[in-house]
Amino acid sequence: MFSGIVQEVGKVVKMEGESLTIESDFICKNSQVSESICVSGACLTITNIKDNKFSVNVVKETLSRTNLGNLNTNSKVNLESSLRLGDKIGGHMVQGHVDCATKVISIDKDSGSWIVNFEKPANISSYFVEKGFIAIDGVSLTVTNNESDNFAVSIIPYTWEHTIFSGYQSGSIVNLEADMTAKYIENFMSLKK
Repeated sequence: MFSGIVQEVGKVVKMEGESLTIESDFICKNSQVSESICVSGACLTITNIKDNKFSVNVVKETLSRTNLGNLNTNSKVNLESSLRLGDKIGGHMVQGHVDCATKVISIDKDSGSWIVNFEKPANISSYFVEKGFIAIDGVSLTVTNNESDNFAVSIIPYTWEHTIFSGYQSGSIVNLEADMTAKYIENFMSLKK
């Protein structure tokens, strides 16, 4: 379980088959092999740590639902260690179970922030609520505009500068995880019919 608050931006050192190696000072100093790590929204297991690099396995299911298969050497990724009992939850409860990937439509500077507009995938469109939670590349954000085929979020300067968002452009592919509470409510209501 994660909170959607990025601790560090890591750099991909190697993507080979189902093995991904990432350079990261903070995560390597504060993690152990077998712990969960959120890599741009996907919950993965640390399989090796050496110096300032750690490795994870990325299986076919993860590659089919995320943008991780598009990573190359030097790609940047958002990183967050799993929560420990008693940790502060600064964002919202994020599982690291990416629902799907989607595309950036546009990015507009708005005074001190950035408005980022995304295509809304039909398979999770029922989970979008204006002012509701969404995790984008592992970052807990608030939906600021919810249309039938697109949605937007507003990114503050701190988040823009301390995540991979500053590298986004029109057409960038990002990972989405809808709020798990909405999924449980939908499932519960469908069983009541």
